[in-house]
Amino acid sequence: MTPLLQVRNLVVHLPTSRGTVQALRGLDFDLARGDTLGLIGESGCGKSLTALALMGLLPTGAAVTGSIRFDGRELVGQSEANWCRLRGDRIAMVFQEPMTALNPLHTIGRQIAEPLRLHRGLSATAARAEALRLLERVQLPQARQRLDAYAHQLSGGQRQRVVIAVALACGPDLLVADEPTTALDVTIQREVLALIRELVAESHMALLFISHDLGVVAQTVRRLMVMYAGSVVESGDTQGVFARLAHPYTRALFAARPRLGLPRGSRLATIPGLVPELADLPTGCAFAERCGHVRDACRSTWPVLTDVGADSKHQARCIRLHELDGAAADVRHG
Repeated sequence: MTPLLQVRNLVVHLPTSRGTVQALRGLDFDLARGDTLGLIGESGCGKSLTALALMGLLPTGAAVTGSIRFDGRELVGQSEANWCRLRGDRIAMVFQEPMTALNPLHTIGRQIAEPLRLHRGLSATAARAEALRLLERVQLPQARQRLDAYAHQLSGGQRQRVVIAVALACGPDLLVADEPTTALDVTIQREVLALIRELVAESHMALLFISHDLGVVAQTVRRLMVMYAGSVVESGDTQGVFARLAHPYTRALFAARPRLGLPRGSRLATIPGLVPELADLPTGCAFAERCGHVRDACRSTWPVLTDVGADSKHQARCIRLHELDGAAADVRHG
């Protein structure tokens, strides 16, 4: 069966004060209906830029090469008018910060009804009734009264539910969720994640889920890609990647996660250094200067994605992959 979404050699160049930089470097992945894929990595690794590329919302001046095929249709090079017909209808996005995603000048009900009127041709009355059904579906308290509320009158968790309702209004085939629980407390986060999982299973839509939280990703997606400096450094089934931790960057992320039961006063592990500026990406491995296993060859050789062991669905981008593979158990159980 042909995947709903096929991305091949996706490259995005952005203009900056230091010249044109390569912000995404050759992304390849598929996503089928009903499947779930996570993107993880530090800020600045290219996760949100990938989402914006899939939505046709890249910054002015961005240049895209490669291929993004959605349901057999090539999206790279499409006109803005064609993107507008697709965006919000068959592809929808839950943005990271609901307060900036929602229009402060329009009521909640009007914002949910807008895509229904634009893409489905519903009347104002029918769109309002459907907006109420959607608010009830995402479990917004006092949904009928909230239809005429404004974003600033809602809590963070309530606003996030509204953003999800807007994204789901037209029953999209692909939902892109960009860190949808970052600003929420643990209880609300759990409820929102459960809601997203339930909606994906119920409607058989595809989900691209972006997060920096390994625990959230483990609960939410079947497959994941670890991104660093605009490229994928490890990918595979979520359980398999977490069990093997093949790439040094994935191990570093795993080691830096907060853990219960640590003695009082314990310092959390950190990854030294910073994600390199796009204008300063090295010739070789972008993680080399932060990696505890670096060798001279790492700084001069751009690594290719290599199968991890006998699992062709699990790959990592490291020239020392097979040499370091046996050390992963020390990170997992240390």
